Amino acid sequence: MVGVNRRNSEGYPDSTPYEALSHIEQEVKAARAYRPLVYVCSPFSGDVSGNIANARRYSRFAVEQGYIPIAPHLLFPQFLDDTNITERELGLYFGNVLMSHCSEVWVFGDVVSAGMDAEIRRAKRKNYKLRYFGSDLKEMVR
Repeated sequence: MVGVNRRNSEGYPDSTPYEALSHIEQEVKAARAYRPLVYVCSPFSGDVSGNIANARRYSRFAVEQGYIPIAPHLLFPQFLDDTNITERELGLYFGNVLMSHCSEVWVFGDVVSAGMDAEIRRAKRKNYKLRYFGSDLKEMVR
């Protein structure tokens, strides 16, 4: 590294560049510090393409807030058929498993679907922290 081995006026190595680089390194590590998982609860059925776009937007919002979003309804329908009751139930079960690893459950949108209602009831039963956001991404008090 250029400048790290400089000597100060007394002939001793100058620690300033080392301290500055160490400080920068610590800030970078802090920026990459642990991000908590947040469960994204939003509609899927109905306007599927619109709801997928919204779930992506909600997930992006979670990232911008410093969280790692978990949105099972963006993942599982890629290989499970939501119109098949057995596969839908399996997807809901997978989502419940993932929810149990999240620090919070964020409910998005202005409409609560049947699947969301089940997720909210489970989160309340398990005493998970719930937060509600409108489709405009503004937090609502409940």
